[in-house]
Formats: sequence, structure tokens, C-alpha cells
Amino acid sequence: MSDENPVLSERRGAVLLITLNRPDRLNAWTDGLENAYFDALAAGAADAEVKAIVVTGAGKGFCAGADMQRLSGISESGAAPSTGRKKTFPLSIPKPVVGAINGACAGLGLVEALMLDVRFAAPSAKFTTAFAKLGLIAEHGVSWLLPRVVGTSNALDLLMSSRIITAEEAHRIGLVNHVSDEGAVLDDALAYAEQVASTVSPKAIAVMKRQVYSHWSSDLEAALADSNDLMSEALAGPELGEGVRAFTEKRAPRFEGVAEQV
Repeated sequence: MSDENPVLSERRGAVLLITLNRPDRLNAWTDGLENAYFDALAAGAADAEVKAIVVTGAGKGFCAGADMQRLSGISESGAAPSTGRKKTFPLSIPKPVVGAINGACAGLGLVEALMLDVRFAAPSAKFTTAFAKLGLIAEHGVSWLLPRVVGTSNALDLLMSSRIITAEEAHRIGLVNHVSDEGAVLDDALAYAEQVASTVSPKAIAVMKRQVYSHWSSDLEAALADSNDLMSEALAGPELGEGVRAFTEKRAPRFEGVAEQV
């Protein structure tokens, strides 16, 4: 049964492929799936051989949101259980986390898709916030993150209407970065991740992710000052020398991997 292995992990060279694995439930979110997913992300962060991560769903869906049995239990008890880590945990991973959104992406599934750095979508993928139709509010920080991804008016439209949008519209408003051909979304996401893993400094990526996500809450002067300090460190580090040598020697760079406990 998929609930015994709600998440699958597979190494593809320097790329870690993580698959949400409850296909009979369109990978609906449970506490067990959350723990296994976050554990897989943490393992990827701690492995210096892993330089990029791809996340997808088994079967026809990416994640259809919170499992309705779980929601029913929460409704009866009036409180949601905690698994110990915030839903924003993927943002702390110091490596590129790329989504291959292969189907339904709704509610909590959409929240977690927003926690990915880059999103590829199948042309048949559908997206919805769904919260308002269940009598819920914008949860787990999506009220902060979604407007920064698609703009305030688009975010309010998606949240208030709970309407379903296509991959094409999701791409138009910036919710996804790329729409693949039918059947190609996982291959496209893996190819992107492999290209990043083989050509870009893992340390530079780790620093840039922290810059982008932390600087959202900074003003320009603070972001500039922090970036100047980080640039001084980068100029003195070994990655620049290797990058220049690789360029002049017309070869792929040999950057060291990053291993961090998160």
C-alpha cells in the first residue's frame, strides 16, 4: 500500500527525485506523507553528492490537498496536529528544488508547490487554492507567498474564487515557470535539474536562495549591504577560481557539493 511508503526517493546521478506516493488518493496530504517528504528533503540537503532535487507526484496527480479524512478529524477536534516542522520547510533546503507538477495541484498541494524554487507543469495540470470552498482561510503563509509569486490581484482572485485554472493560465500569471509537452514534465524537470547540477556552483546556489528568501523582508539598503558582504566572501572563495579555469579551459566546472543539516 502507498501509505506504507508515502514518499519515494531515487538518485539520478547528482539529482534526487522525490515522488509523493499516494496515487490512489491523488497524493492527498497526510501527516505521514509530510514527515516522509520533509525527511527526504533533509536527507538531500545533508548529502553533498546531491546537487539538485526534483519533486513530483505518482499517478495522475501532484497533490490534491489535505486528505479529507484528516480534515474531517480536524473539524471534529477543532485543532490540527503538528508534525514538528513548518510547511515552509522546503524553503530552507540549500539546493534547487524543482517541481514536476504532473496533475491536480490543490489546496495544501498548491501551498507546497509554492515552496518549490522552480515549477514545471504538465499541460493537463490543474490548480486551485480551494480553501474558501471549505470554509478555510489562506493557510500556512500562502497569503504572504502567493502575492509575491503572481501579484496581489491575481492572488486575491485565486484565493477568493477558489476557481480551477489550467497550466496555461498558471504560466501566464507566473504560478509556474514552464509548461511541458504532454508526458514530458518529469523529463523536463530532471533535465533542468541535471543542467544546474552539472554547471553551477552549489555554494553559490545555497547563498542565493538565502538571499532571495530573506531579502523579501528587507529593504533595499539592507539587502545591498548583505549582498556586498556575501560577494566579498565569494570573491575570496575557491569557487570563483574554478569557475574561471573551467571557462578558459572550455570544460565543465568541478564544484564541491554542499551538505547542510536542516
